[in-house]
Amino acid sequence: MISELRPNLDRSISRRFGRLSDEARVSRAAAALEANGIGVLRAADAAEAKRIVLGLIPDGSQVYHGASQTLEATGIIEALETSGRYEPLRPQIWGMDRKTQGDEIRRLSSAPDVMLGSVHAVTETGSLMAASMGGSQLGPYVSGAGRVILVVGTQKIVSDLEEGLERINEYSFPLEDARAQVAYGIHSAVNKILIINREIDPGRITVVFVDEVLGF
Repeated sequence: MISELRPNLDRSISRRFGRLSDEARVSRAAAALEANGIGVLRAADAAEAKRIVLGLIPDGSQVYHGASQTLEATGIIEALETSGRYEPLRPQIWGMDRKTQGDEIRRLSSAPDVMLGSVHAVTETGSLMAASMGGSQLGPYVSGAGRVILVVGTQKIVSDLEEGLERINEYSFPLEDARAQVAYGIHSAVNKILIINREIDPGRITVVFVDEVLGF
């Protein structure tokens, strides 16, 4: 379990980046996101976040998501794949042959109707920051998906981009690296970092802030 590997993380880093933000900080980040064209909704806990997210997805939508501890913890992935209301792409993609159907996999995952996920940091100035080893979720975040819904525990709010990078490298990466070793037997890496400062398509990106520590 990842929790068994947490002692390798400096306690001061855990306290700094693993605690929920206060109301004032959440309000500042939410206002800045809205000013930057990114919608914000608020959930008291994981169960409410799940209800909100599923309610935002039109029936019959093609929905894709990357590996996300946040989505798993909220039960969103299970509901997405078992409700019968949507067309989840990830199970379909996992059943395809990457050697012979690589181009089809790339196209399916790059431009879904709805992309679900999270980010590793949200700044009080209204920027979203996501790190990735492979980057498959980043293209849909940027422009490929018709709509993007990001579920974010408020412990991920930071003051600015500099602190966001610190959170990614000193907090999120060590935990994700530990998870990858347990889940896949490989190390992770911060190979690609996406920063979204503004969304020009109104309503395309929605952040659901959750008053619960979720994900890394």
